[in-house]
Amino acid sequence: MTTESSLGETFAEERQHQIGRLVVERGRVRVGDLAARFGVSGVTIRKDLAELERQGRLVRTHGGAVSPSGAGAERAFDVRERLQRTEKDAIGRAAAAMVADGESIALDASTTAYAMARHLGARRDWLHLTVVTNGLRIALELAGCPGVTVVMPGGFIRPEALSLVGPMGEGLLARVNVQRAFLGATGFSVEAGLCDGTEEEAQIKRLLVAAASETVGLVDRTKWSRTSLATFCPTPALTAVITDAPAPVLMAGALRDAGVRVVEVPAATA
Repeated sequence: MTTESSLGETFAEERQHQIGRLVVERGRVRVGDLAARFGVSGVTIRKDLAELERQGRLVRTHGGAVSPSGAGAERAFDVRERLQRTEKDAIGRAAAAMVADGESIALDASTTAYAMARHLGARRDWLHLTVVTNGLRIALELAGCPGVTVVMPGGFIRPEALSLVGPMGEGLLARVNVQRAFLGATGFSVEAGLCDGTEEEAQIKRLLVAAASETVGLVDRTKWSRTSLATFCPTPALTAVITDAPAPVLMAGALRDAGVRVVEVPAATA
């Protein structure tokens, strides 16, 4: 027997499926138009959009949503930060818990590393923590936190990533000692390792890997078994990978066989 609750869930899933198709076809949708089309309230549509954003199928904007591939009107960092936000927050929390006072760590300019930085800043119990980063948002997040020293390499600003890139950072990174580098990626596979979509970002990340004794990948489930333009950390150079559960069984097994620790953290649910 079909219950009223299950019918409601079915209708919501079908409506969300149609909204997802509209975003693909049109590139942009508005809450008011969708509410009129489906005969539901704006509150209901906003819940649908939030669920579709969680799935990575769209990006919410003021009054509606856009396709992730068509969100050029907003800075890429702000768009990416909203994708898989719950998963990235869980990964960032677990990564921050691995850091001990007195360490020197490196964070790249990824949105998952930014989630980690927020948790580092929230601890407020540091006596001496050094954070090397090329991420402008990360540096601002940790600047002024008691006991935290932020070190940034020189370079050119990439506005879309809010990062510093370029060869000028090599001089600093060649002289620092970092216990662990925590790095996000746009793609990750056993064969290719951690990858980035731009060579500029990959170049600075290679320098962070070279400066660190250990490298920890921060990879949500949308990045598994994907490759991007440039590898910056091959799998044998990885110490651990932190991801939202469950990780792909075969790939996780191959990583563990290669001596890479796989940390699976469930994302909190609303």
